Amino acid sequence: MSIESAKTLVEQADSFIKQFEKRLAEKASVNGKLSVEKMDEEQEACYDVAWGAALIFAAKEMFDYPARVKADSESIETKLAIFFIADALNDIYSRFRVHALRSGMKLSEYESTLGGDQLHDFIAKNSGEAKAGEITSFIADGKYGIYGLNDDQGMMLDAFRNFAEDKVKPLAEKVHREDLTIPEEIISGLAEMGCFGLSIPDTYGGFQSEENPDNTSMAVVTEELSRASVGAAGSLITRPEIVAKAILAGGTDEQKNKWLPAFANGEKLCAVAVTEPDFGSDVAGIKVGAKKTEGGWLINGTKTWCTFAGRADVLLVLCRTNPDMSLKHKGLSILLAEKPTTRDHEFSVTQPNGGKMSGKAISTIGYRGMHSYEVSFEDYFVPDDNLVGGEKGLGQGFYLQMAGFAGGRLQTAARAAGVMQSALEKATRYALDRKIFGKPVIEYGLTKVKIAKMAAITQAVRQMTYKSAQLMDKHEGSMEASLVKFYSCRISEWVTREAMQIHGGMGYAEEYEVSRLFVDARVFSIFEGAEEVLALRVIARSLLAETLH
Repeated sequence: MSIESAKTLVEQADSFIKQFEKRLAEKASVNGKLSVEKMDEEQEACYDVAWGAALIFAAKEMFDYPARVKADSESIETKLAIFFIADALNDIYSRFRVHALRSGMKLSEYESTLGGDQLHDFIAKNSGEAKAGEITSFIADGKYGIYGLNDDQGMMLDAFRNFAEDKVKPLAEKVHREDLTIPEEIISGLAEMGCFGLSIPDTYGGFQSEENPDNTSMAVVTEELSRASVGAAGSLITRPEIVAKAILAGGTDEQKNKWLPAFANGEKLCAVAVTEPDFGSDVAGIKVGAKKTEGGWLINGTKTWCTFAGRADVLLVLCRTNPDMSLKHKGLSILLAEKPTTRDHEFSVTQPNGGKMSGKAISTIGYRGMHSYEVSFEDYFVPDDNLVGGEKGLGQGFYLQMAGFAGGRLQTAARAAGVMQSALEKATRYALDRKIFGKPVIEYGLTKVKIAKMAAITQAVRQMTYKSAQLMDKHEGSMEASLVKFYSCRISEWVTREAMQIHGGMGYAEEYEVSRLFVDARVFSIFEGAEEVLALRVIARSLLAETLH
């Protein structure tokens, strides 16, 4: 069955979800305006709206994928696309059937709206062991599908894949098992390659062209480093992106000229201190405060989950510069708190004025190498020059911080793609080598279905990420970045879980790297916007609000 036959079905599913969004928005509105309180009475439906939107985004990108890479009907690219779309449509059909019935829609009407027999026929003919076997035969030969990059991006992929294979991969397991800080040879090597300047404009010493931005290259690099280790390399450029974009969005000229070149060449490494013990995604409730003093500010309070805070030279601290809590996020500003770098799991810094910053790494099941710290401030002095935006930056911290988070979400999707690609490769290799009941594991039907689905999902996430990056080049794509972050992070747990399962008992042993991939993938749905908050407060809220206008 040709991929063209999927187009109408995807459009029908998209239309149904949009109609469902409209009904849900009307139910969750008061006097024509969306009510968060009303939305919270329908959280399950709102979550599924977000998931459905992500699946539609993925299906549309996979529909375009074969033509984009000039693939014929018998290629792995076309087979991956059709297999993925069939699975996505099946997910949408199953997920929204109950919602439709609850809304009073008859089952026959629901079936007809989504395509009826045509839908079921498409799903039946393009899923299952036979179709999975066609895909798995390609993958067994090391063919995972063309990525669809231009020549420059392809060269970037090759360069960073080689670095990851030669420098990161040999150290990845040691860093994970011994809970080490990222080795300096990885940091210095990536600095020499310009890795830290990928999101910084060339006018400030980075590699991002202001005239022709290329966020896809950044995603490519992130994926390739994460394919070797998300904790020992893949996450290194996320923090410079978040901090740099905050400074670009609202920093003074002096701040841009001072900090951006230092970040771009790796001279200064940075971390982000936003989350607090009682306030994670609820940024408006942040309590860490900064009180004005002569020549600067004194920070007091505790931040948590400050990834890379020990090794970093400077922390972006989102804090309350106006003590009036009724201002919520409008009372927040960004201060750049400088500190000595350390590779230790604990640190303490005392300033000449008596101010103190102390931190302790939080023990985690995965994502080791970066280390996430709880950091406490006691009258820690930050000069006026380090208030991002100066006087104009007061009260703008939330907005400046969010300027970098879209890029952070995009990078997280690329990190998930790298981990999934690694899991797919390891699972395939093991399934080829391991024999059960007299034949290789890969020859069993269920294994073929697992591997084909893993490959289709990984390619879908990759193509969604590239599309989001291209939109970001045009200063668009905030919603798409949220959708791909939401989908990729949740689904990466399934992909890495299945990779472990294919390994059987050895998947549970640290002897095999696949166990690291599983625990690393678990963090994706938590950081850069927790899954539930991203689904309910960002994606669903935006989609429902849009239907009311």
